[in-house]
Amino acid sequence: MKINDLYIGLSCSLSKSFSLKDVEEFAKLSMDNNPVHLDPEYASNSLFGKRIVHGYLTSSLFSAIIGTKMPGNGSIYIKQDLTFKKPVFHDEMITATVTIRDIKLEKSIIFLNTICTKDNGEIAIEGNAIVKLIE
Repeated sequence: MKINDLYIGLSCSLSKSFSLKDVEEFAKLSMDNNPVHLDPEYASNSLFGKRIVHGYLTSSLFSAIIGTKMPGNGSIYIKQDLTFKKPVFHDEMITATVTIRDIKLEKSIIFLNTICTKDNGEIAIEGNAIVKLIE
């Protein structure tokens, strides 16, 4: 998208569930082998009662939206803050939504709200991002 195609309130969403294989691959890549993500016995005795998806794996859906859909090609992350509110479990459907909250046309800077919602409506992750669009 071009900067002039964007407007405050424009949003884009992407839904995905993360399988055990996804979590294992992310653990290898990130070197985060916390057993709460991988070990069913350990996780069953945790606060969550079962294995959870890495928060940064779940929030990577924001990057997918920003880099490929809205604004898309030429998007460069400047900042992302996240608050992890609820756990995401393996194979649980999550919808990530990115919404434009402000645009600085003269600098091609876009301010975004970012949110991951569970199928039951609970917010799993919320935050804000700042992106520069290189055209």
